[in-house]
Amino acid sequence: MMAWQLFITFAQIGLMSIGGGYAIIPLIGEQVVHKAGWISQQVFTDIITISQMTPGPLAVNTSTFVGIQVAGLWGAVAATTGAVLGGVVIALLLYRFFEKHRQSTYVFEILNALKSASLGLIISAGAAIMLLAFLGTSSFEPHSLMTNMNWVALVSFVLLLFLLRKWKINPMLIMLISGVSGLIFYL
Repeated sequence: MMAWQLFITFAQIGLMSIGGGYAIIPLIGEQVVHKAGWISQQVFTDIITISQMTPGPLAVNTSTFVGIQVAGLWGAVAATTGAVLGGVVIALLLYRFFEKHRQSTYVFEILNALKSASLGLIISAGAAIMLLAFLGTSSFEPHSLMTNMNWVALVSFVLLLFLLRKWKINPMLIMLISGVSGLIFYL
């Protein structure tokens, strides 16, 4: 029965997945961490990290890993199918619509509004992940800024971002350095 619940939950998420993987992360987190309580915020963050490192779309990878965590292989199949099904149906319907209304100024403006909404969702997901990495929580509380700050994570982030931007180091090398520093500082 858990596989069916995963399918329904991720089908609903898939129907709201305008904007792609990063935009959908807050919605997945809200549903599986806060609403259903299937996994913890820390496990969810770990799943996002693994999903970014594995090939394939972020939302699909996240759905698969959440499904495995919650209900094993059948949970992964159910969550992934649910997440993908809505997007496929919506994409087919939107393709037909835009082919019919390709010259419309109103449709063009609606797409611009959707891009802005997607950007807001992506920024929200990034902020939640950074807060969890640096403060250990997904909500910002100014009084805990200095007491709960993970200085190793913050310094590593700033240093690696500087290396990435200044000398255009390959992102794969940045990920490798991050992994090694994680093993050194957190094991």
